[in-house]
Amino acid sequence: MGERAESKEQRAESSEKKAKATRDEYGDTLLELGKKRSDIVVLDADLSGSTKTAKFAKAFPGRFFNMGIAEQDMVGTAAGFSLTGKVPFASTFAVFETGRAWDQIRLTVCYSNTNVKLVATHSGITVGEDGASHQALEDIALMRALPNMTVIVPADAAETASVINAVADFKGPVYVRLGRAKVPYVMPDDYKFKIGKAFAFKIGKDVNIIAAGIMVAIAKKAADILSKDGIDTGVINMSTIKPLDGETLLKAARNSKLIVTAEEHSIIGGLGGAVCEFLAENHPVPVKRIGINDTFGCSGSPDELLKIHGLTAEDIVKTVKNAI
Repeated sequence: MGERAESKEQRAESSEKKAKATRDEYGDTLLELGKKRSDIVVLDADLSGSTKTAKFAKAFPGRFFNMGIAEQDMVGTAAGFSLTGKVPFASTFAVFETGRAWDQIRLTVCYSNTNVKLVATHSGITVGEDGASHQALEDIALMRALPNMTVIVPADAAETASVINAVADFKGPVYVRLGRAKVPYVMPDDYKFKIGKAFAFKIGKDVNIIAAGIMVAIAKKAADILSKDGIDTGVINMSTIKPLDGETLLKAARNSKLIVTAEEHSIIGGLGGAVCEFLAENHPVPVKRIGINDTFGCSGSPDELLKIHGLTAEDIVKTVKNAI
């Protein structure tokens, strides 16, 4: 292969890496984990084609369990598997995983502190046309209120792979929030996720945007616009929402005039709530929260819904300029 042809291939690969759904990466990573570890078992609530656990099911049918449309049973069974030494990954849509099975998560997973990994897909409003009934906008709030629970929202497919490997090694309950739509790669190639540790692309002197999930890419776009307008803007990927990385958050708050949080979730009880709770007690500073404003979603394309709910880069820019 000539150098020119190789460059074309590399460019094609780079272009392809700009967008991959985190649920797709979950399916790929789970498959690789299954090859390495016989203690991994996977449960699904009859949505394995959508959650992408079907790849694991095909390769390891003896370690995959379709529990049917019975999320409560799935969570309880996962807790039981963990007590036998297995590492269960239980998956369905976020709205069903955290809502329908909340009591079972509270008692059999968190109260019992069992080693269950809840990996939910189709979170947030970018579920799109499925509408409000399938748009989980409260799941982070439901999960972070539970003792012993760790809550993680990866920003892109690469971070998702690192997260799934990390939680497989971690002992204790974990909730991982994934999406349906393709998202661009935003994390550096040498980045490796660590539970409880945020990643600062930059600490800004005027404003720092604390984001999670798909909003990290949007926050970076907003930061580029603001920086061109002379506003020194930092962006921090707070992928672990519980436990929060207080050290990085304090550094951002002490070095800037304003903190902005950005999340594809209700502004009540999610990332913005967690940041405000921490800063109120440790270093009070002005904070603006960008998220879903205490309302249900509606049907539409992901891009349409991001605009309707004020979750675009332009919305972040406007919020910052109005606040400083």
